[in-house]
Amino acid sequence: MRLPLRSSTATDTVTGVRGAVRTGRPTRALLARLEPGDVAVIDHLDLDQGTARALLDARVVAVVNAQSMISGRYANLGPEILAEAGVLLIEGVGGSAFARLAETEEVTIRDGGLYDGNQLVAEGRALDLDDVRLAMVQARAGLAAQLETFTHNSVELLRREEDVLLNGAGIPMLHTPLDERAAVVVAQARSADLGRIKRFVREQRPVVVAVDAAAQKLRKAGVKADVVMLSGTESLPEAKVLRGARDVVVVQRADAAPGVTEGLARMGIAPHVMATTVSTEDAALLVTNAGRPSLVVGVGLTATLEDFLDRRGSGLAGSYLTRLVLGPRLVDAAALPLLYTGRVRPWHVALSVLAGLAAVGASIATTAVGHDWAQQLTELIR
Repeated sequence: MRLPLRSSTATDTVTGVRGAVRTGRPTRALLARLEPGDVAVIDHLDLDQGTARALLDARVVAVVNAQSMISGRYANLGPEILAEAGVLLIEGVGGSAFARLAETEEVTIRDGGLYDGNQLVAEGRALDLDDVRLAMVQARAGLAAQLETFTHNSVELLRREEDVLLNGAGIPMLHTPLDERAAVVVAQARSADLGRIKRFVREQRPVVVAVDAAAQKLRKAGVKADVVMLSGTESLPEAKVLRGARDVVVVQRADAAPGVTEGLARMGIAPHVMATTVSTEDAALLVTNAGRPSLVVGVGLTATLEDFLDRRGSGLAGSYLTRLVLGPRLVDAAALPLLYTGRVRPWHVALSVLAGLAAVGASIATTAVGHDWAQQLTELIR
C-alpha cells in the first residue's frame, strides 16, 4: 500500500513510500510476480521503455535499481516514463544491497535510503523528473557515437540475416490468409493505442498479429489475435488465447533449446518456428509482410528516433532494416485516425436524406405555394 509522506507534483517527487519488496533477475522474470503497491528491485543498466511500461502497468510505487537508470551511453526512455507517472526511482544501490533486499519483506523509502523498520538496508540515489531529464540531455550529446555504432550493427545484421531480410528465407507460411488484406501488428497493447484501432478492427476485419503478452491484453480488450508471435523469453499467454489463434510462431535462434515448442506441444499446439536473431517484434512484421497484405498498421512498435535508440545494438539495426523491407505498407497506429474515419453506416445515409428534405422544405416554405400549403395544413389540423 502506498503511503505518501507529502504530495507529488510534476517537479517535486515523493520523498517516501512503503511497500512489499519484489526482486528478480533478469527484470522480465520479475514482471509476472509484481502486484500493485510493490517496490520493484531490479538489476538493470539503462532501463528501457518496454520494461518501464510493464512496471507501470504493474502499478508499482517505486523502482529500485542496483545499477544506473541512465548510464549516459544513450538516451534510454524508461526512467522518464516512470518519473512522469510519479513512480519513485532509486538507482545505484549496488549488487550486495540487491541480495539483502531479496531477503526483506517490506521497506520504507526516504531520501534515497531503504529502511526495514528503523534499520537502513540499502542506500542509493533518488531521482526526480528534473534529474532524469538532465541525464537524458547529457546522454543525447553522445548521439553521434551511437549512430556510428548503429551503422556498424546494421551492416553486421544485414550480412547475418541477408536471406531473411532480402529473400524471405526461413519465414514460415501462415495458415491465415493475408493476401491483399489489412493487418494489425500489436507489440504493446496500451489502452491509448487500442482505442485508436478498435473501430478499424471491428469494421475492416484485418488480420491481428500479437507479440507475446500483447495477445493476452488484446483478449481482455475483446480483440482476438489471429497470429501470436512468441519470443520464448516472455511468459506464455494463457492456453485459451493460444488455442484461439490460427497460427502460433516461435521466434528463436537456430541453436536455441526446444523448451517453448515442447511446452506448446503439451497444450496440443503445433507452432511454426522461425530461426532468426531479429527481435520478435521485427519478426512479426516480416512474417506479416511475407503474406502480401495491402496495409500493415503497427501498434506499440518502435516509431521515433528516440524509440530506435532505446533498443540499442542489433535490436536497433533490426528495427531499421525491417521497416525498410515493409516500406510504404507500414503505418503507425497514431496516424490511423487521420487516414481512416470509419465506413458509411445506414444512419449516416438517413441523416443526410433528412437534412436534404429539411433544406427542401425550408426553401418551399419561403414561396407563395409554401404559404398556401402551410395554411391548408393548419386548417386540416384544426
